[in-house]
Amino acid sequence: MIEPFLKWAGGKRWLVQSKKLPVPVTFNRYFEPFLGSGAVFFSLEPKKAILSDTNKDLIELYQIIRNRPKSLTQLMLSHHKKHCKEYYYKIRDSIPRTKLERAAKLLYLNRTCWNGLYRVNLNGKFNVPIGTKSSVIFETDDFPAISNLLRKTEIFARDFEEIIDTTRKADFVFVDPPYTVQHNNNNFIKYNENIFSWDDQIRLKESLMRAKRRGVQIVITNADASSIKELYGELGSYHKLIRASRLSGDPTKRGSTTEAMFLVNIQTT
Repeated sequence: MIEPFLKWAGGKRWLVQSKKLPVPVTFNRYFEPFLGSGAVFFSLEPKKAILSDTNKDLIELYQIIRNRPKSLTQLMLSHHKKHCKEYYYKIRDSIPRTKLERAAKLLYLNRTCWNGLYRVNLNGKFNVPIGTKSSVIFETDDFPAISNLLRKTEIFARDFEEIIDTTRKADFVFVDPPYTVQHNNNNFIKYNENIFSWDDQIRLKESLMRAKRRGVQIVITNADASSIKELYGELGSYHKLIRASRLSGDPTKRGSTTEAMFLVNIQTT
């Protein structure tokens, strides 16, 4: 299995590793409209896939690693040799001239910032501080293999509704939106609300209802909250997922948390 090349807050590597992700016996095309680290995509290695996210920098990175893996590798090696605290903040504040340099910057910051968090300020500037990791190149890196897999995909920077509305009967969609819930004052939820509002949750549910009627197979992961269960409950069967919490910077303060999963039209063995 190809390892995801990104760390991503809310990523689903843990779900893949837990073997609790239901996968249809057969499906035509695979869709992932909230791509992030693409952990589920990489675990499935589908023959045909449509990948999307509204984060244009993220999508540009996927396109670069698909089209120019060797050039990206060379830039990452250069970042690796120069990495230190001063260099991190120099690169964080830099304005790359080319798509390739922008992609390498994002991957470098992702691997060396605090907890792999992607966060920008109101001006769109990445503002996550440096983390404790010093490795810029990973042993699991296989950019040529990732490139070969991504050549079987279409990759777009588009709104989820536009992508989901192109699905057809027997396609498989994995949906993992930002965990925004109704009437919640949690700071992380407030941050997500700037990206993905409660109105977006409603719009997502309605687009998935249309896909359900077309016979699309769907797995949804979301916040395990009453408002979410009420909103998505009519779509399909609800399942509770238990996982370790990784949001705290102090490992001693990390406990367990739950997430909701909804299955729609899923035919498994």
